[in-house]
Amino acid sequence: MNFQFSEEQQLLADSVLRLIDEQYDFEARKKIIASDEGWSPLIYAKLSELGLTALPFAESLGGFGAGALDMVPVMQALGKGLLLEPLATTLAVPAALLAHFAETDSSQRLKDLIAQVIEGQVRVAWAHDEAKSRWDLATVQSTASQEANGQWHLRGEKRVVLHAPAAQCFILSARTAGGASDRKGISLFLVPADTAGLHQKTYRTYDDQRAADLIFDLRLEAGALLGNSGEAFDAIEAACDWAQALLCAEALGVMDEANRLTLEYLKTRKQFGMPIGSFQSLQHRMVDMMMSAEQSRSITYLACDRVDAYRAGRVTANERSKAVAMARVKVNEAARHIGQEAIQLHGGMGMTIEMKVSHSFKRLTAISQQFGDLDHQLDRLANAA
Repeated sequence: MNFQFSEEQQLLADSVLRLIDEQYDFEARKKIIASDEGWSPLIYAKLSELGLTALPFAESLGGFGAGALDMVPVMQALGKGLLLEPLATTLAVPAALLAHFAETDSSQRLKDLIAQVIEGQVRVAWAHDEAKSRWDLATVQSTASQEANGQWHLRGEKRVVLHAPAAQCFILSARTAGGASDRKGISLFLVPADTAGLHQKTYRTYDDQRAADLIFDLRLEAGALLGNSGEAFDAIEAACDWAQALLCAEALGVMDEANRLTLEYLKTRKQFGMPIGSFQSLQHRMVDMMMSAEQSRSITYLACDRVDAYRAGRVTANERSKAVAMARVKVNEAARHIGQEAIQLHGGMGMTIEMKVSHSFKRLTAISQQFGDLDHQLDRLANAA
C-alpha cells in the first residue's frame, strides 16, 4: 500500500506549516495563551480560508470529502505548531456526527449549520464525558425527556468540554431510555451555547487549551434531536474512532517537533568542551525516540485506513475499533517515552515554560489521556479481539 501523500495533500500541509512559521511562532503562541480568549480568531479564520474546516465534509455538503488518511498531513502540521485554536476538535467528533446525520436528515438545518462550520463562522463542541464515565462512551447519566408540547427537557452535567468557551453550538448527549451504562437509549441534541439554562464553568487545561464543565437544565425544540431517539451510540462510537485516528496524527506532529527540538539541543549544548550529542549513550536514546515516532506513524496510517474502510463499508465496526485501539496503545506509549526523554535530555531547562519542548510534553501528556489512557485502550483492544 502506498502511503505517500499526494501533491494536493502535501501542498495544503505546507501552506499550514508556512502560516505557523510566519505567524504562529513560539513567542506568538505564548501571547495567545495569555490572552482572554486563549486562542486566535484571526488564525482560525486563516486556517478556514485555507479550506481546513471543509476537509471532512462531503462534496455534496460543500466540503472536500477528505478521509482520515487524507487528514494526516494537516493534523501533523497542527501538532507541530501546537495550535490552541478550536480547529482539531471541530474536525473531530462534531464534524463526523454532523456529516453522519446530514446523510439521513432531509431538513435544511444541518446543511445550513455545516455551511457555517465550513465558512469558519460557527464552531461546534462535543459535550459527552461525565464525572463517572471514565471514558466509557455508554455511561451517560444526563437525561432528556419529551414533554407534551414536543419540547425536550435536558438535565445533567458534562465535564472537560474542550473549547466550550469558543463554541456557538454543542452536540450534547443525554439518555432518553435505559440504564446509566446501556448502549441503547442515548440521544444527541444540538444545543446553542446561549440557550437559557446552560451554564459553563470555564478553565484552562494543563496543555493550555480552554475548556469548561457544563451544567444544564434547559428546554429545546423538538427539532434539536439528531437522528432517532435512543439510537445514537453507534454513531458516537464511530465518530470517536474517527477523532482518535486524527488525534494520533496530531500526536505525530508533536512527537516530530519534540524530537527535532531535542536533537537541536544535543547538537548545541556543550559539556567538557564538546556537544553532548557526541556522547554515544545520548545518541542511542535519541535513536530510540526516533524509532518510537516512526512506529507510531505506521500504526496511525493503519488506523486511519481502517476508519476510512469502515466508512466505505469494507470492514466491520469491530475491525475499525481494534485498529484504532492498537494505534492508541502505541501512540500513548510513544507519547510518554518521547515526552519524558525530551525533558530529560534537555535537563533542567526542559521543565521551564520558556522552552517549547515543555509545551510539547504537556500536549503529548494530554493526548495520551484524551478518549482514554493506556489501560483503557488495552481494555478496548482486548474486547475487540
